[in-house]
Amino acid sequence: MSVIPLHSVTPADTIRTTLEETLALQRAAYFAHSYPSLAERKADLLKLKAFIQDNRDAIVDAISADYGNRSRHETLFAEVYGIVDGVDHAVGHLAKWMKQQRRGIDMLNFFGAKNRVIPQPLGVIGQIVPWNFPIFLCFGGLTSAFAAGNRCMVKLSENSRHLAKLLIEKSPAYFPREKLAFFDETGGVGIEFSKLKFDHILFTGSGATGRAVMAAAAQNLCPVTLELGGKAPALVCDDFPLRKAVERITFFKYFNAGQICTTADHVFVPQAKVSEFVDLAKQVVSARYVNLETPDYTAVIDDRAFNRITRAMEEAESRGATLVQLTAGPKWDAATHKIAPHIVLNAPADCELRTREIFGPVLPVVAYTSVEDVINTVNSGPRPLAFYPFSNDKGLIHTLIHRVMSGGVTVNDIVLHTGQHDMPFGGVGESGMGHYHGYEGFVTFSKLRPVFYQASFSGIKFLWPPYGKFATKYLDFLTK
Repeated sequence: MSVIPLHSVTPADTIRTTLEETLALQRAAYFAHSYPSLAERKADLLKLKAFIQDNRDAIVDAISADYGNRSRHETLFAEVYGIVDGVDHAVGHLAKWMKQQRRGIDMLNFFGAKNRVIPQPLGVIGQIVPWNFPIFLCFGGLTSAFAAGNRCMVKLSENSRHLAKLLIEKSPAYFPREKLAFFDETGGVGIEFSKLKFDHILFTGSGATGRAVMAAAAQNLCPVTLELGGKAPALVCDDFPLRKAVERITFFKYFNAGQICTTADHVFVPQAKVSEFVDLAKQVVSARYVNLETPDYTAVIDDRAFNRITRAMEEAESRGATLVQLTAGPKWDAATHKIAPHIVLNAPADCELRTREIFGPVLPVVAYTSVEDVINTVNSGPRPLAFYPFSNDKGLIHTLIHRVMSGGVTVNDIVLHTGQHDMPFGGVGESGMGHYHGYEGFVTFSKLRPVFYQASFSGIKFLWPPYGKFATKYLDFLTK
């Protein structure tokens, strides 16, 4: 079996035992075969791809069931395609990634000595996966971990119950439990999972939970890669065509109903162009989503998220903000958890929409008169996971990239740096730490192990005591 399902009535000690037994099984398998060959790793990666492709429609349906409604096209584009393409990239580059690196030799070791850096598997990787893009974030991490030759245990979100059930049922046809094990969250699993003595933990989720995972991992001195989030800003500069900016910003802002950690949380727009920005957004968004009933528009994940977002909107409005609905019909529907795409104008700086990551289909537009003011505003807050400047002025873009620190940058669009498989993905500061995807993912889940091969004759012999005149002259030669 690949997985032992856990049930909500299972006592904490039984949960812990099940997790520890799985970890022990995977660790024993790792020690028995600690360096999978190139062919074995490619085979594992292709099994991941087959897992996704063979069960594509069931995966789409399971995720939609977890959401209440998730656009089929969004799942195929953002999750299935992203993994298939990422696996193909890893398979095509893996031989190069696995090659031993030659390094230089210092003057004490030039008599035929060799330096090598060998990327070796760490062992067992623990993944804690959120609900918003559960396949992309789960199998993306697995792609990096399997490319590096590791084994994996994966804990899914409590909001991914249908998907977790599917993965648990289908996994044994592709991987034995000692290679890959999935666990659903049925109460207490995540806490016990983060306490396990993994060789590395990859966590994607909120900052609050990330702190708890990091604290638990610290007890085992387990390294962590944290992919968090934050209030990623977009900046529309005065020279950039406004309609093009609106089309691109609103596409990914309302994609998945804004439940994307890397989407634009808010947008800075030149003060003189705010009204035009809003008018264009109404035209563009209403043409994409006729009303809340369209299956192309995704629901908010659950009651808690729906209530949090609508409450924040009402708070901003009660304090003088203007809510601009971009589609026809009701503002929201509690029964279906759908919230119409909105723009918010003049939201107070200290209201919830401006101070907390929105993670929903609501876009505050912040008017500005000086790019310098925008730079100072962004830099005064936590460093975001992403930054999205829109300008055709190369000098201005250069300035913005070098003065505004963020996990990643996409120039003149939103989010797309996330899907580039040959670039590292990761946060900085409160938006996360560490990288994965592509080669950097391979490195994250490998130990770049230095190996020195001493020559038959060692220059160190010149420095054996007792220290005489020759040693003195030799050290003077080396140090002057």
